[in-house]
Amino acid sequence: MTEETKAKEAPLNTATEQPAAEAPAVGATDTASADANRSNARGNSRGGDQRGGNARGGERGGRGGRDGGRNDDKDKFIERVVTINRVAKVVKGGRRFSFTALVVVGDGNGMVGVGYGKAKEVPSAIQKAVEEAKKTMFRVPRIGGTVPHLVQGEAAAGVVLLRPASPGTGVIAGGPVRAVLECVGIHDVLSKSLGSANAINIVHATVDALKRLEEPQAVAARRGLPLDEVASHQMLRAIAAQKAGA
Repeated sequence: MTEETKAKEAPLNTATEQPAAEAPAVGATDTASADANRSNARGNSRGGDQRGGNARGGERGGRGGRDGGRNDDKDKFIERVVTINRVAKVVKGGRRFSFTALVVVGDGNGMVGVGYGKAKEVPSAIQKAVEEAKKTMFRVPRIGGTVPHLVQGEAAAGVVLLRPASPGTGVIAGGPVRAVLECVGIHDVLSKSLGSANAINIVHATVDALKRLEEPQAVAARRGLPLDEVASHQMLRAIAAQKAGA
């Protein structure tokens, strides 16, 4: 090989020969991983303290979530929206609209109440009506799933007549009266609206009729008579079956 050929190959050999990169020390790697684990643990604990974490989340679950057990209260009652009306107030700049809602609330076991709410939005009006209805609930006497006796209720121009019915008859009533009777838990009844067709008057007339109902025992005690002279045989059998079921 000549001297010129050796001179040409020498720069190529020096360019390809580079020192190998030094491997990181084992101790430095362990220290970096330990620092990362400590920072992750600190972040998890800080997130648990600020955002609730497992402990705070467990407390919320024990209280029934953010609702605080309100879902159980909603499932306990039967709610019926009878009517929703839009009203307007005329002002200088135009008209302002708001909504009114008439709601019947009951437990299906003899308790019922009626509420009337007003708000700028329909859900708010319904919620106000439900709260008012729960505050005005009262107990209705029932015998065998029907009313104890013939009764008539009045409210403004509304007049509603309720008549006892035999088992299997069903609720023979219009929309507003049916909503009240279903919330009470009456399954067999005959009804007739004799006055105004306004839903609000009909509902309040039905409530007035239910408040006029009396149990046979109370009537017998007031008159000073035995129960069999006040109640019919069918009613006596229904009272006996009701006591046996209780």
